[in-house]
Amino acid sequence: MTRSDDHGRRWSALLRPVLLAALISLLPLSLAACSPDAGSRPLGCASASTPCLQGKAVVSLETSRGVVQITVDGNDAPLTAGNFVDLVKRGVYNGTAFHRVVREPLPFVVQGGDPSSADPKVPAANHGMGSFIDPATGEARLIPLELKLKRNGELRYGQPITAAAQSRDLELTHQRGAVAMARSSDPNSASAQFYVALEALPELDGRYAVFGRVTSGMDVIDRIQQGDRIIKATVLQGGTLVKGES
Repeated sequence: MTRSDDHGRRWSALLRPVLLAALISLLPLSLAACSPDAGSRPLGCASASTPCLQGKAVVSLETSRGVVQITVDGNDAPLTAGNFVDLVKRGVYNGTAFHRVVREPLPFVVQGGDPSSADPKVPAANHGMGSFIDPATGEARLIPLELKLKRNGELRYGQPITAAAQSRDLELTHQRGAVAMARSSDPNSASAQFYVALEALPELDGRYAVFGRVTSGMDVIDRIQQGDRIIKATVLQGGTLVKGES
């Protein structure tokens, strides 16, 4: 390695926190409607109106670039994983676009899953602004931030973790291939949109809920471009959903 190479790497290391801070500030999706008061919504599987996932499930995403398989973790993120699997089973992700792909100046995320992006009448400029509208209520389904700590197995809801020591104690972290929920500035505003981490992003740990990992087809994720689509999402294995259980 030359001296110039070493100098470039040092500058990259110094600039990384600044660049990631700028990217993170752009990550949250924009919601068209105001979020309901978090205190009025149930938090956790025992009281949530949305289903939770028992155990793990394998989900296949057939995309316009190839097939991706995701292992969804209902052990460490039951509510978040259950919401995702339920939406897969409903066909919500079929035809949706990957509306945000950030690889420069640093590999960051591939984001998609906005239900409105499946509607050809919705302009691409509006992709990333939608949530899942529950047909039973006519309202946006929103779920709380869900984080699990290794030390005591506690599932925490509704509050980000910002302390570095606690972030290191999380069961699910932003390693390359991690799948997590996008949200607005309200930590309890995740709905349907998700993203895949293109590299380890510890800066996001404790702030966004990881609920699974790409276990096959990460090379497909690396090829995805903005505007590519999920042709069909399918549960291949597992996927048992329950309500009212802790």
